[in-house]
Formats: sequence, structure tokens, C-alpha cells
Amino acid sequence: MTTGVLSAVAKEPGRIEIREFPFPNITLDSALLRVEIVGVCGTDVTYYNKSPVQRVLGHHVVGFIEKIGEVASARWGVQEGDRVALEEYIPCGHCHLCRMGEFRLCALTDPRIGGLRYGVTPISVEPSLWGGFSQHMYLHPNTVLHRMPDHVPAVEAALTLPLANGFEWMCIQGGVGPGKTVVIQGPGQQGLACSLAAKAAGADTVIVTGLSSSAKRLELAKQLGADYTINIETENLVTRVNEITGGKMADVVIDTSSGGGELILSCMAVAATGAIVIFSDYKYQKTDQFDIDMVISKTLRLQGVRGHSYKSVEMAVECIAAGKFPLKIMNSHNYNLLETDQALKTAGGQGAPSPLLVTVSPWN
Repeated sequence: MTTGVLSAVAKEPGRIEIREFPFPNITLDSALLRVEIVGVCGTDVTYYNKSPVQRVLGHHVVGFIEKIGEVASARWGVQEGDRVALEEYIPCGHCHLCRMGEFRLCALTDPRIGGLRYGVTPISVEPSLWGGFSQHMYLHPNTVLHRMPDHVPAVEAALTLPLANGFEWMCIQGGVGPGKTVVIQGPGQQGLACSLAAKAAGADTVIVTGLSSSAKRLELAKQLGADYTINIETENLVTRVNEITGGKMADVVIDTSSGGGELILSCMAVAATGAIVIFSDYKYQKTDQFDIDMVISKTLRLQGVRGHSYKSVEMAVECIAAGKFPLKIMNSHNYNLLETDQALKTAGGQGAPSPLLVTVSPWN
């Protein structure tokens, strides 16, 4: 029988080890979370496969406040027993970006320079319980959290942060609303979140593109409300968007894939004059396939985006709670804590087939 907290530690590339840590000391301004469910993110897969640093991964976390100090309770507006969704950021709260409300860009959320962030901070930083692949998590005084309604199914609650990205990129950054036509390149978790957010915002036409290997995800996009899907391996993207829009093309285009220069050009090619073209995924490569003349002639606005804001997370929680979309169908695999290794392999395309939203429920 354990007397501490069981956690799945990414011990070395491609290896998870179940370890037991002591319960952390909870002070007046901190708390202890009993983890209910964690969504597996692509970032988790990257660290699992490549990083030699030992850490408890998992940052798409939903759980229940099990113990909380008086100061933290007053500051966060929650008490023991409340259900919450966490943001991964642990901002300093004092720098210029934090004061401007852009805490997701706070330099002190970067563990590479000694900062803190849920799901990334090494276990060498006490009390080690910084990730969601664990029975419990330590909640730092600077934690950013959101109340999660009790009626929301756990697998849907785990979509909070991906869907928040969708609302941030589509609505807050992209200005999507009634009358807009949107093209979303890539039907992965983030692409589907953008499609959901665009439809929730009232976009007239949402088009999701992908490859033949993503046929199931393209079908899922339609089940979740997308108006059209395009297989860019069997259909000409520009021709098809031209047909769908009657020659008007797209008001907002977003690339949520990890494709290179060719995809960047295709995003601009399907954009209408005066459109916004958004890039959300790191390419980890340089490209010389960039047509600045197209940007000028179409008067395009190019926008790089990353992460979510407090407002967009609130929008995501409200959308999930409303039950307007059949979000359950996005959950393809749910594992228990002892199966965290398999969960990460599946999310990375090396485990069970056809992954989409992969989750870990530590108490199952």
C-alpha cells in the first residue's frame, strides 16, 4: 500500500517509470490537486521521445482541489472539492508581459532558464509533482486555473486547453464570426479545435484540409460541424476553395500542421484579398519558399500565434459546458496511470491505431 503519490516519470527518452513521491507541504498560498484526467499533447510526446531530463509530463489537466491554503482559496475563488482545469503557465505575475495580461509569454514560465511550467518542470525541482501524469499535483501560488462544471464528462473537460487555443487563434486573433469563411490546414487536435471554435463563433463556412492518411480525422471534422473537407492529395486545394467560395476565397486561413514552405504558400494562395493568414505550429526549419509579392498584392496580414489567454480558456469552458458539439467522439483512447507509456506511444503514432485525443485517467 502506498503512502505517497504515484507518478509516471519520463525517466529517459522513450521510457516511463512509475515512482512514488511524498505528499507536498501545502502552505497558505498553495494547494494539492487530485488529478481526474489529463489530455496527451504533442509537446508531451516530444519530451517523452527526446528529452533526457526526468519530469512528470502532462499539462492538459483537470482535477479536484483536495487541500488548499486560506490565501490560495481566497485568491483563486475555489475551495476543497471544487473541480478545476489548469493552465500550464506558472507566470511570475510581475514582469511587463504579465502586467499586460500576456502571462503566457512570461519568460519565467520557461524551465530552460529556471522558470516553472506544469508538465515540463523537472522532478529535481521540489516537490517534483509538476505534471498531470500523477495521482496528485502540487499547485504553486501563481497557478492559473478555471472552474470546471461538474456535469461535463471528463474526456470532454480534457479538451479545455486545445479548444482554448482554437478560440484564441480563430476568434481573438483571427476575428472569426458570422459571414466569415475559414480554411484550416491540418485535421489534428488543434485543427479540429479551430474548426469547433470557428463554428461556435458563427462562421458561415469552415473548410478543413488534410492528407489521405488523415481520412478518419477529416470525417470527424465534418461530424463536429465543418462544412467541407479537402484531401489535398487527391484534390487541388486552390481550385476546390475557389469552387466552394464562388471565387471569394477565405477570410481567415490557419496552418496547424508542421508542414514546410509549400504549405505556407498554399495558405496564402487560398486567402482572399485583405485576409489574415495564421501560423500556429513550429516548423523547426527555414524555408525559401515564400512569396512576399503575394502578401503585398493581396494585402495579407500574417500572424504567428502560440498558446491561449485567460479569456480564451473561459470561452472554451463555456463552450464545453454548453454541450453544443459531440466532443466525446474526439477521445480515441483513455489509459490509466500504469499505462502512461502506452498513452504517449499511441499519441505519437507508435501505439494503438488512429489516435486523436489520447487521455490518461490516473485513478482508473
